[in-house]
Amino acid sequence: MSASSSFRSVRRNLPYIRSELGALVGNLSLSVKSICICVICSYMLSHWQPAVDALSVTPGHLLPPSLRVWTLLTSPFLEIHLWEVCVDIITVGLCGKLLEPLWGAKEMIFFFVLVNLSVSLSSVGYYLFLYSATSDPDILFEIQIHGLAGYIAAVSVAVRQIMPDHVIIRTPLGKLTNRNIPLTVLTVLIITWAIGLLEGVYCTMFATGILTSWIYLRFYQRHSNGSKGDIAESFNFASFFPNVLQPPISVLSNSIFGIFVKVGCCRKPIKRFADASGPSSIQISLPGSDPSDAERRRQKALKLLNERMNAGSRDSESKRPLIPPQRPEKSNRIGGPSSPAHSMTSSLSSPSLQMSGSSHSLMNISNSPSSQESVVNIPVSNIKASDI
Repeated sequence: MSASSSFRSVRRNLPYIRSELGALVGNLSLSVKSICICVICSYMLSHWQPAVDALSVTPGHLLPPSLRVWTLLTSPFLEIHLWEVCVDIITVGLCGKLLEPLWGAKEMIFFFVLVNLSVSLSSVGYYLFLYSATSDPDILFEIQIHGLAGYIAAVSVAVRQIMPDHVIIRTPLGKLTNRNIPLTVLTVLIITWAIGLLEGVYCTMFATGILTSWIYLRFYQRHSNGSKGDIAESFNFASFFPNVLQPPISVLSNSIFGIFVKVGCCRKPIKRFADASGPSSIQISLPGSDPSDAERRRQKALKLLNERMNAGSRDSESKRPLIPPQRPEKSNRIGGPSSPAHSMTSSLSSPSLQMSGSSHSLMNISNSPSSQESVVNIPVSNIKASDI
């Protein structure tokens, strides 16, 4: 009975779902649609093993004498499992919504081609290294590299660069932000491979996708203002790891970068700051943050300031008493104090203190803490000089 009712509800909402999917697909760009169509068509061909062999990158067949170089272009679109196809389509659609409006269609296509080529070549180099260490021919001819696992990792790195502090989910252990996604997903993939639920090629492609995309975004991507890369401290290689592991990883990564700079593969980034306050423009070259990094820090500081101000206003409202304190009414007497102790002190020091030579004379002290008036008679003989 419940199954039939759920089926009727799905059938009733089917036009709405169809319209929403149509609107979503209609808003995607031509490049995103083309990639999704190629992935779906390749998945249909994956049920035929000769097609899989012809479209996948095999480390042994990429080298002479086979030289199947075309597989570097066809392997990203080939997926064997349906869940991989769904993940690829969602990732490419997310890239079209987040990255393409900021980068443009040309830069997004270039990023797609560059990452997939780099992932395929890096994975082939990794398996050639394993073959040289183990002399196992199955590593060269049985392992097949295909799919968009490396591109999925690259998209996670790019989203981390754009929105590093965006909260994805809140857990009892803490917040999961875009800053934690690449390493967290890689750790989950390694665990699933260790228990036999995932192929090791997927983990290799994901790891190389993180590394190659970070290198491109960090040092080589050109921006509209003429700058290259993103050398912000929040985007260095050590920031991908937990705080406990960042110091040793920072030392290691800085040493490797220094070697590449000496060899000539990389150039040490130089920042230029213009001082227009004087009569002439002065440019100072310093290692530091670029304008995009400064703007990112300014936005983060404004966000933190707004959160603290809102938290302070909520705390002040919670500490405010429900019944406001009543202000004491002012005395109608001239010079009348607002408290009894102060009234007695001022009355003793004022000319209103009437003393006579007799020890039985009395002193009148006026006190009006409220609307009522009270008179206190104190014998002068009982007042000591120290009390006055």
